[in-house]
Amino acid sequence: MLIPKLFTTLKSYSRKQFFNDISSGIIVGIVALPLAIAFGIASGVSPEKGLFTAVIAGFIISALGGSKVQIGGPTGAFIVIVYGIVQMYGLDGLMIATIMAGVILIIMGLVKLGTLIKFIPLPLITGFTSGIALIIFTTQIKDLLGLKIDVLPSEFLMKLPVYANSISSFDPDTVLISAITLSIIIFFPYITRKIPGIFVALIAGTMISGLFGMNVETISSKFGAIPNSIPSPSFPEFTYDKVYALIGPAFTIALLAAIESLLSAVVADGMIGGKHRSNMELVANGIANIASPLFGGIPATGALARTVTNIRSGGRTPVSGMTHSVVLLLIMIFFGQFAGMIPLCVLASILVVVSYNMFDWREFRSQLKMPRSDVLVLVSTFCLTILFDLTIAIEIGMIMSAFLFMNRMANVANIGIISREFDDRDENAETEDIPENLIQSKDIPKGVIIYEVNGPFFFGAASKFKETLRLVENKSAVLILRLRNVPAIDATGIATIEDIYEECKKSNSVLLLSGIHAQPLYAAEKAGLLQKIGDKNITGNIDDAIVRANEILGEKIDTSDK
Repeated sequence: MLIPKLFTTLKSYSRKQFFNDISSGIIVGIVALPLAIAFGIASGVSPEKGLFTAVIAGFIISALGGSKVQIGGPTGAFIVIVYGIVQMYGLDGLMIATIMAGVILIIMGLVKLGTLIKFIPLPLITGFTSGIALIIFTTQIKDLLGLKIDVLPSEFLMKLPVYANSISSFDPDTVLISAITLSIIIFFPYITRKIPGIFVALIAGTMISGLFGMNVETISSKFGAIPNSIPSPSFPEFTYDKVYALIGPAFTIALLAAIESLLSAVVADGMIGGKHRSNMELVANGIANIASPLFGGIPATGALARTVTNIRSGGRTPVSGMTHSVVLLLIMIFFGQFAGMIPLCVLASILVVVSYNMFDWREFRSQLKMPRSDVLVLVSTFCLTILFDLTIAIEIGMIMSAFLFMNRMANVANIGIISREFDDRDENAETEDIPENLIQSKDIPKGVIIYEVNGPFFFGAASKFKETLRLVENKSAVLILRLRNVPAIDATGIATIEDIYEECKKSNSVLLLSGIHAQPLYAAEKAGLLQKIGDKNITGNIDDAIVRANEILGEKIDTSDK
């Protein structure tokens, strides 16, 4: 249902909830301020671009989204991909990629792909999320310690020797402010959770550095003053070459936005007992990512930490998220010059905590105990993310997950031959609880062979089936293919049955299908297979198949006597 949650919640909106939403929006706006600036800087753009994103995209995601309490804006997941795009294609390239991602997200929502995001494997999500967290951490060491580094390499492995060679150039003032900031963020929640620890750390770090005249680098000293207004919209120049080059990064941005937003919405549902509209959430994220770059912003999505803060602060409708964006805008207009006084080491400390929270080491460690195929996806995605590129990591991770899943399904599929006798305890649901001693085994007529397929009959299992046929010499007059445990079949499975049918014709034997389910039956009928085999040779259960086999054997005997 493509109806924003805002329209639904306002139908029963109360004055009490309005004040709760306003209060929560103010708190979330204060928390979002340093995060938006920090994400902008870490992404390789100027700090105000993070603020523009939180204001524009955050408002749209709340106003048009499918979640009551989702807070949108720039997030840590985008840092790696945005930084790479900016370094390679510049700000125009980032604008084009973000707008393309927005279009992709809208299409995903309109064709109702929101529910399909749940099929993204958990090891893949954990792998690239942990990789991003490690990259974020390594990018903040310079500002965290005040190291004298002129040019910091973008590659993960290249950073390590540079840090090792520059560690002696750390600045004591910077290290002190970083330590104070980290301590407040970590320990302040033990005192109270009513006031966000990040905000307290931001104020304390900035005031201490200013009052004691500490020689630390600030936002204004590196980037200049923060603007006190939203810029007019500007449109990038789209060319075929740019679109072609950026289609991969655009899909990565769209996939990341979809995954992070819907995961955040699911967590929020669990906290408030609600139910989000996933497709509407995708459409809202798409519109937000089209609008954000037009006003100088970067990619945006639902932010889990800020969403949880919103819920804990009493926000229960999209009004709180819209308020958070308005609060950020007002701060930027009236207090933008003071934001320039924030030390970069304070922002680096905040991002270090963000990266630690992103890298859930307990979850990572637990997944290392999972089946080997899942561990392979986890470790591969993690390594590819930190060593190469997030786009490559997601693409290869998805391909690996798909192939490993198909391999598991092929291994689960079982093809067996029944040549003498069988029982039908599983043929009908009513017989499943019958004691073993009451089930009558049934003899298979001479000249009849039964093959039973268990599991999805797809291209992975088809090769196993053909191998089984080759191992068993088939001199039967009737071959029964028992499909009672085949829930689904694909084109390769259909083609395999057609090959069996043709082989049966050549050897003057008859193929019967028994217990075929709805999806395989529909697929076989659509492919014209049922017409070839004949209605008489399609039976509902094995008993009918045996009866039909005896008829065929009788016909063959009559023919031979004549």
